[in-house]
Amino acid sequence: MNADTEPLFIQVARFVQDLIVDGSLEPGQRAPSTNELAAFHEINPATARKGLTLLVDAGVLEKRRGIGMFVTANARDVITSERRGELAGSFIAPLIDEALRLGYTRAELHTLIDKVAESRGMYR
Repeated sequence: MNADTEPLFIQVARFVQDLIVDGSLEPGQRAPSTNELAAFHEINPATARKGLTLLVDAGVLEKRRGIGMFVTANARDVITSERRGELAGSFIAPLIDEALRLGYTRAELHTLIDKVAESRGMYR
């Protein structure tokens, strides 16, 4: 966990979201428990619980009394829709601002993005 960037409970929520988006956790599967997340990340269980509560409130997880929290049927869609909405403001605008400061042309920036995307397997 990286305490300098986001509050720990947000990082816990993002960790579980990542498991859902990459397919490690599928609809209907039990999500890691508060205690499992707290032990794994070496954080207070209350912090882990707060992260899971965010996901319940967003409709990504559902509580089943006495047995845990489970991934909802539309969890992946909820997460990807939210993240797509944040992409431009959170990632693309700062990228363009920095490219402008560094003197990149539009064509150079496109070439750079293509090279990085290719190195990550996006164009295979």
